[in-house]
Amino acid sequence: MGATVTTNDHDLLDGGPGPMGATYGKTMMWYFILSDALTFTGFLAAYGFSRFKFIETWPIADEVFNHFPFLHGVSAPMYYVALMTFILIFSSVTMVLAVDAGHHLKKNKVAFYMLLTIVGGFIFLGSQAWEWKNFIKGEYGAVETRGGAILQFVNKDGKRVALHDVAIELPGERVQHTGNKGVWYMSEGSLPTYTVEEVVEGFKSHPDLLVRTEVLNEKKHKTILTREESLARLSTAKYVVEGANMVRNEYGNKLFANYFFFITGFHGFHVFTGVLINVIIF
Repeated sequence: MGATVTTNDHDLLDGGPGPMGATYGKTMMWYFILSDALTFTGFLAAYGFSRFKFIETWPIADEVFNHFPFLHGVSAPMYYVALMTFILIFSSVTMVLAVDAGHHLKKNKVAFYMLLTIVGGFIFLGSQAWEWKNFIKGEYGAVETRGGAILQFVNKDGKRVALHDVAIELPGERVQHTGNKGVWYMSEGSLPTYTVEEVVEGFKSHPDLLVRTEVLNEKKHKTILTREESLARLSTAKYVVEGANMVRNEYGNKLFANYFFFITGFHGFHVFTGVLINVIIF
């Protein structure tokens, strides 16, 4: 006695009946969603472990991400990050509405909601590029000691002071480290705006300035040294750090910038491919 399998047109277009009555297209979509969730879970778990291990020197997010477009000089801690999150969620909602309109065979609504999704995706990607630009450029600058610690500058009220308000110009020729200059055995991408000597001498000429370390105190604030301690720590300065790259950053622990570039870069690529697919479908 032979068994008969009945299929509808939708199943035939989707490769026939799938596991547990689900179509293969839906099954593969669930595989994609789960693998996506596991990938980002791995990224964020690694970030969490590293942050916990170096919690005393981890940068304070409110101080790093405090910019907002067209509001130069206004402190807006995490406001733009919150706006970017809202834009991303809004784009997800419009995508769901486009799918729902498709189920009801409402072509015009599908096109409208997909267009909103695409626009939202491009706004998010542009916002992320703007955020990267500010993160890489930096705002205040710092110096790094021979031991790898980051030293920042503050006034007597504890407010950050930028390098250009600290350093003074000294006479002398500046030479960029390159691999073909044998004694250094090192290279640098570009010369910083100031030398370590210019920053140190400028600090000495401003008696109202102090050094702030990357270490958190018991009140969860960065530790501010006395004037004598500041001068002692500056004597170990080796590099002037402006902004952030994969080697060092002015915000604090080196891993912070590495995780920022890797996780947000991967997520940006993830969103970009989704927007590209939506543009093709649209």
